[in-house]
Amino acid sequence: MTTFATGLAHRGIDVMTFNFVYMQRRRRVPDQGPKLEACYRAIIDATRARVPTAVGRLVVGGKSMGGRIASQVVADDDDDLGVAGRVFLGYPLHQPRRPEKRRDAHLPAIAAPMPFVQESRDTFGTKADLRSVVDGARARASTSSREATTRSESKERGLRRRKRSIPRS
Repeated sequence: MTTFATGLAHRGIDVMTFNFVYMQRRRRVPDQGPKLEACYRAIIDATRARVPTAVGRLVVGGKSMGGRIASQVVADDDDDLGVAGRVFLGYPLHQPRRPEKRRDAHLPAIAAPMPFVQESRDTFGTKADLRSVVDGARARASTSSREATTRSESKERGLRRRKRSIPRS
């Protein structure tokens, strides 16, 4: 997520990242949905209050659960938040090995653009799995995928990159 945000910032796009409260407190188990959604709404409100150009131009999103929470918040009150678009990195369409329990019922309610960036072998849903979501969306939705990796392989690559960048004493 940080790499993605940094890439956008290098292209002149204002980016704000945040941690949910449970993450900030270093807890492993996420808070319940309503608490996560309230946190996300508070971040959107704070951003609009502090960055006047964000009104009507704000794009929200997140990686995995953060993207799902962002989509749920926007689907609930699309017009009040003034969100212009969403970006989903590794959208958790379903739990691993449970493709029948999808988490996409709210997505057709979203009117603004929704690009999905998905690992090609993501156990939470592949680009192919998301095809029906994109086809059924009332907004401009699209998918793209990264090389054939899984979430764990992506984490390992990120750890190797960070280890290489840490100076040795």
